[in-house]
Amino acid sequence: MSGQALSTRAPSMGAHYAVQLPAPDDFAFWRDQARALVQCEVPPDRVSWIEPGGTGDLFAQNGASGLAKRLPVPDRDSRPARASKRFLSLARNAALHSDPERFALLYRLLWRLQSNPRMMEDKTDLDVRRVEELDKSVRRDSHKMHAFVRFRQVEDGAGGEHYVAWFEPDHHIVRANAGFFMRRFANMNWSILTPRGCLHWDGETMRESGPAQRSDAPDGDPVEELWKSYYASIFNPARLKVGAMLSEMPKKYWKNMPEAALIPDLIAGAQAREANMVAAGTREARELPDSLAELAEAARNCRDCPIADCGTRAVMGEGAQRAPLMIVGEQPGDQEDLAGRPFVGPAGQLLDAALAQAGIDRSAAYVTNAVKHFKFVQRGKRRIHQTPTAKEIDTCRWWLESERAIVKPRVILALGASAARGLLGKTVSLKAARGAPIMLEDKAELWVTAHPAYLLRLDGEARAEQAALFAADLAAVNARLEELGEFHSRSP
Repeated sequence: MSGQALSTRAPSMGAHYAVQLPAPDDFAFWRDQARALVQCEVPPDRVSWIEPGGTGDLFAQNGASGLAKRLPVPDRDSRPARASKRFLSLARNAALHSDPERFALLYRLLWRLQSNPRMMEDKTDLDVRRVEELDKSVRRDSHKMHAFVRFRQVEDGAGGEHYVAWFEPDHHIVRANAGFFMRRFANMNWSILTPRGCLHWDGETMRESGPAQRSDAPDGDPVEELWKSYYASIFNPARLKVGAMLSEMPKKYWKNMPEAALIPDLIAGAQAREANMVAAGTREARELPDSLAELAEAARNCRDCPIADCGTRAVMGEGAQRAPLMIVGEQPGDQEDLAGRPFVGPAGQLLDAALAQAGIDRSAAYVTNAVKHFKFVQRGKRRIHQTPTAKEIDTCRWWLESERAIVKPRVILALGASAARGLLGKTVSLKAARGAPIMLEDKAELWVTAHPAYLLRLDGEARAEQAALFAADLAAVNARLEELGEFHSRSP
């Protein structure tokens, strides 16, 4: 190895051995040497693993016998070294880590595996946990390389096209990822320059070269303006989560990505862009009808979302056109679809009883749903309720907002999270939202509680507990209506 003559004798007591690795990412070489050392029963504290340019440690240079020993060669009858598949899988990646102790860690694990073959299953073992951490870091670094390498076009000197990218990996992953880029950009002539070594592909042959500097890579090319324009156009501010974005795309990579220069301004303008997207994505402008009857007539022809194509009817609200209280559920159910009226099934019967108990006259309120068609799946002869998606709720919001504009309620009671989203345009936590009013833009107060259908699905103590909370919410709404002078309680 490296020109050394290998001893065939068993290691002497107290001898130290220095293994000079030909490359910092040469797992195959480490594996062969580690296997031989294990077969020769050389314990981990008697081996130093030295990367190119390294000098090893004090014991490797001045062992008990004065000098580091030549590596032993196992006898033919030596017991083969054993390693589990899990160890080999983790070790291949861990060997690419930049931790200078990684090869010593791997050898120590391999040594221990000989007496405890199931050791890799022990999640509390410090060595096992450490090698898992190294593996995870290397896989993440490779993922970042796949995602954030940006090629820039340069002249190759012969009038052809050549593409060059600059990347700064944290670990020794460049050669390990050569195959990925060769397969993905097989028809391009390209180079990837890094401080840990470079790759060059001419369409047929992969070539390596030594480390590069950032100044060796081009700063930009004419195509980048087109790419920036494309990136800005597909940036979706409605889905922006800055924390998650920074976790997946840390700022350290931004300097090598042309589109990253746009990110601060895109983040800053996300809220305004989201509002524009909402406005641009709405249906053609419709004139608000003068009455609820005209609105219901218009809703019969609605085909704005897939639910309307299920063969069900649009079930609009019912109640006084100037009701002080609007009650909003999720969507009509099977019986509501058949009757063409909201809240006439089991959930409606429970709601009626709870309203009466709280002293609220349903006939003086306007009762409707966030979604106007019944969404279901057919199971034999039964139509089973399906929860509408956020997009379906948002699409149907125009009808709910139109009802609000005509009724002009002072207080709105949302039954469940879907109803709350239909009124707020965003999903809220029922637990966090209930118990206190939410002021809306038109000065109406929104109160949120559970949907009565939720209570019907509960039993025993859970149902009693939730029924008590539901009753308290309705009582609070009634008290607020009396306080506003808008409602006269009925005796429960």
